Amino acid sequence: MKKSHPLRRIVLAGAATVSGIVLLLSLKPSSDPAAASADGAPQGQQSVAPQGSGGAQAAAGAQAQMLTGDVVKTEYGNVQVQITVAGGKITSAAALQSPTGGRSTEVSTDAVPKLNRAAVTVGSADIDAVSGATYTSGGYKKSLQSALDKAGAAGGGSAEAGGTGGGTGGSGSGDAGGSGAGAAQARTVTGKAVTTEYGPVQVRVTVSGGKVTKAEAVQQPKGGRSDQINGDAVPKLNAAAVAAGSADIDAVSGATYTSGGYKESLQSALDQAGG
Repeated sequence: MKKSHPLRRIVLAGAATVSGIVLLLSLKPSSDPAAASADGAPQGQQSVAPQGSGGAQAAAGAQAQMLTGDVVKTEYGNVQVQITVAGGKITSAAALQSPTGGRSTEVSTDAVPKLNRAAVTVGSADIDAVSGATYTSGGYKKSLQSALDKAGAAGGGSAEAGGTGGGTGGSGSGDAGGSGAGAAQARTVTGKAVTTEYGPVQVRVTVSGGKVTKAEAVQQPKGGRSDQINGDAVPKLNAAAVAAGSADIDAVSGATYTSGGYKESLQSALDQAGG
């Protein structure tokens, strides 16, 4: 009996060892799927999140339109305005270019923020010039108007009102597709450039419901004394064109050539509009 004890112990120890190995091997496969699922989870999240955020950005972008106006040359440098239009309103305005160097930098630094705020507040290019920054203000307003013209019939108001008739179309309403009658009634037309002794004059008008609702000079004599004369005369001519609703307006005293060219270009614009 004493000799059989060691053998029995060896057999029992061997059996225990085999059982332990079997248990270890049986545990290993169950740990691999867990590790695989843990590795897979972040990959699944990364593939979905960017798609969701991209969709939201696309929807937001469709509601806003960024428009860059023409570069307008002034006596002290170029002015160019960029605006964002959403829901038919100007939501932001910025000057991409403005006169710089010496005194111009100081003037622009003070004037441009005021012009930006005015553009957003008023919602059009019919804003007041900043005192002491006449040339920058004039260039800003022209560039702003050209940016708004690019929005044209595609402006938020007509797009949102879409689907309510609109059979006649008319110039300037093509971008709006099936826009309503309001967009079809308003037309912006530019008259011919009229050469005067001091430089060309060209007028652009907006006609709505058979009436002139807006008038502006997109070209006018510039340089030296002409700047001072036209800075005073052109706003008066613009106001007269809207008030009279025709080219039968009085010449501005001291601006005979500009007035004559303005009236001729205005008439050609009205002829195009059928007015």
